[in-house]
Amino acid sequence: MSQGSLAQIINHDEWPRTTERDVITSQIKAFVFAHGGHNGHIRNLFKEESDVAPSAKTNATPEDRPSTNEKESADMLLRKHTLTADARRKFKIARDPFTDEMTCDADVFLSDDIRYVRATIRQTAKHGGMLAVIGESGAGKSTLRQDLIEWINVNHEPITVIEPYVLGLEDNDAKGKMLKSIDISASIITTIDPNAKPKRGGEARGHQMHDLLKASAQTGRRHVLIIEEAHGLPIPTLKHLKRFFELQDGFKKLLSIVLIGQTELGWKLSESNPEVREVVQRCETITLPPLDNHVEAYLRHKFARVDVNFDSLFDASAVNEIRHRLRHAEAEGGKGNRAVKTTSLCYPLAVNNLVAGAMNEAVKIGAPRITGELIAAAVRA
Repeated sequence: MSQGSLAQIINHDEWPRTTERDVITSQIKAFVFAHGGHNGHIRNLFKEESDVAPSAKTNATPEDRPSTNEKESADMLLRKHTLTADARRKFKIARDPFTDEMTCDADVFLSDDIRYVRATIRQTAKHGGMLAVIGESGAGKSTLRQDLIEWINVNHEPITVIEPYVLGLEDNDAKGKMLKSIDISASIITTIDPNAKPKRGGEARGHQMHDLLKASAQTGRRHVLIIEEAHGLPIPTLKHLKRFFELQDGFKKLLSIVLIGQTELGWKLSESNPEVREVVQRCETITLPPLDNHVEAYLRHKFARVDVNFDSLFDASAVNEIRHRLRHAEAEGGKGNRAVKTTSLCYPLAVNNLVAGAMNEAVKIGAPRITGELIAAAVRA
């Protein structure tokens, strides 16, 4: 794109007609992430300054219309509501259904979408491949990682899980700690042989890692490298993952790779980003969708796990209000061609926070059940 075309976008919101706007925005975001940017840098990059055109508002369905509490709804992903002791006592809940509630695989809610993602992760770990699992904060990514490890342990699957430490992981050393290929090699070495000391030289360490993987594979073991918070990986490390994935003993692949990260990972692995094209061609990408029409089933499952009857606790209006409050509507498109785009924030963590807040509000006013009005009050709390 020429500087003149870019100036027209920035200064006058006039976009080239020869290229779809979505293509241009994808390329810009990929460029930003490829040069050390993160989601905070692009959060409002393409947000319209004015309201939705009247025609767009008129044609929108009630669910699609921008909510007066848009910002509050969006913030529900970030705000933590803890179920109070008074709320647990009032509703006769012995164990908090939303905090540290995952104790076994039966606690994991499975919609058809989540069941497919779980099966794909297991197949990658067992049979090989490179997979990127992408989801918003609170979408259930960590739960699926824990579920994979539980499945391996319970079923005695011959799979060695390798998880480099990602505390403070960022894609440049100015913001935190970069995870480099040499760190991944060390993690593989010490996981397979805890008594081994990783060699210092890069080539020597590479041979050491490869030899250990081959020896372990010859005993029938599979190996899966899991990197959580993978959206914080620097581009060079993402590129190097291709080399790890290609480690073989004859025709046999020695290492499966599962990357778990927020939406920034999707931009870093964009087909528009030429720096990572070799990884993109080998990596399957799967996105965890919001709960949306599964909200009621999700809540029924959560409360059944703590022996509480959903129908006795929730009014019919509550579920619809949860979906409404966790929808974020905004205008998109250029001048004269604007429409309303609705983004769902209906992820497990957001639903948990909203319902816990509503239950706490119910205690304050002595309400016997959770209604739509209490859900709305929890947003304002």
